[in-house]
Amino acid sequence: MKKIIISTLAVASLLFNQSCKDSDFDQDVTDITVTSGSADFSKYIALGNSLTSGYRDGALYVDGQNESYPSMLASQMQRAGGGEFRQPMMADNLGGIPSIGVSNKLVLGISNGSLSPTYADGTGTTTLASIYASGPYQNMGVPGAKSFHLGAAGYGNAAGVALGKANPYYVRFASSATSSVLQDAVSQSPTFFSLWIGNNDVLSYATNGGTGKDQTGNFDPSTYGSNDITDPNVFKSVINTYLATLTANGAKGVIANIPSVTDIPYFTTVPYNAVPLDAATAAALNQSLYGPLKQVLTAFGQGSRINLVSAGNNPILIFDKDITDMKAQITGGLMAAGVDASTAGALGTYFGQARQATSKDLIVLTASSVIGKNPAGNPSPFDKLGVTFPLDDKYVLTETEGAKVATATSAYNATLSALADTYGLAFVDANAKMVELKKTSGIQYDGVKYTASFVTGGTFSLDGVHLTGRGYAIIANEFIKAINKTYKSNLPEVNPNAYSGVSFP
Repeated sequence: MKKIIISTLAVASLLFNQSCKDSDFDQDVTDITVTSGSADFSKYIALGNSLTSGYRDGALYVDGQNESYPSMLASQMQRAGGGEFRQPMMADNLGGIPSIGVSNKLVLGISNGSLSPTYADGTGTTTLASIYASGPYQNMGVPGAKSFHLGAAGYGNAAGVALGKANPYYVRFASSATSSVLQDAVSQSPTFFSLWIGNNDVLSYATNGGTGKDQTGNFDPSTYGSNDITDPNVFKSVINTYLATLTANGAKGVIANIPSVTDIPYFTTVPYNAVPLDAATAAALNQSLYGPLKQVLTAFGQGSRINLVSAGNNPILIFDKDITDMKAQITGGLMAAGVDASTAGALGTYFGQARQATSKDLIVLTASSVIGKNPAGNPSPFDKLGVTFPLDDKYVLTETEGAKVATATSAYNATLSALADTYGLAFVDANAKMVELKKTSGIQYDGVKYTASFVTGGTFSLDGVHLTGRGYAIIANEFIKAINKTYKSNLPEVNPNAYSGVSFP
């Protein structure tokens, strides 16, 4: 993963900010009676995916679970008659599940004087053994779950994990091999619920570069099951079913919409022009590769795909499956220019659907570890990914693919807003909060600024997708505001500065 170089001054500032308190939250409220308004918090159930479970730093682990937004929410509800809130705790603070290849959490380490995310040392002790006997559990956030998974019978069947039909996290706390998350939630007769689901319905497509294919052999909660974008009509149907079921006995609740997944650090940290070249190298590449390719592509009206490089930062060379394959034209054109058939054929094969990235393409965070390297064992001179050989499709969310994500997200959010109105539920505009965080000004809490910047922003964890404890606190407050507004309760907000951010070595 990309090495993050942070100056000593910046690190000192971040460490100082972690110790700050927000005076707006530190005031004595013991003499204020906290009430539930028209809501009943005596049995609160939280349904969702990794964002509900407390997942962060690429893993689900104890400290993250203890700082999940539902846990924060439940602690405030307990001041207004809320009951016990149990979470299906992992066995340790590593988060790995060795039996199915789930890696440990990410931590910051120092390598050659710079900070870089790396996997924590040690062997995880969590297994797929059922812990249901210590439940039932009120935090029913399941990492990797898409919208339709919450209603799927057998989603917690251990025998289905290897087949991709079940989720190992739900296996641990499912009531039976045939139950669904929704059934287990309803069986507890909740009086109040939160539902935040849907970001995985587009996230797994986006984080895999819009390929629709799993790029890893290990279980990855962000890519569980099919990576295709969920049909908005399917999404609407299942969410309506969940809300009808959850409210059937009079329960009230709160639902949240989906932030634009392409605004998170996983897609905004690596720039599209991440190829630094000196003048001599640029000139050599223009002579041997970029010049000949541009000449033949220009002859066929496709010259904009490739431009000559220069000293400084240059666009990454990428593979784009959505553009016309020019293999035959490149091969034929180069042969006509005197290039031998073998070389011309190789160039045609390698660069038939290649182009340089633009500012509208998003390069995923994990690409930082392979740009300029040769993990695929390509022969020289095609041995530098993103420079002399197109970067794999899985590392790039193109403008075309990003538009598909945006269209689906808009449809999902329209559905969520409408259904919140239909069922009279509190509604959290998480997307609007993400827009705030993405701004340079960010969000301020007593002098501590939170933004969507990777590592230094304080909001996002080391996986670039999930939040830190502080980030989850910001979200918890959005839920609290929405609940108070709809049900006339007066739950106090939590202090984001009191929770953990990114830990520095």
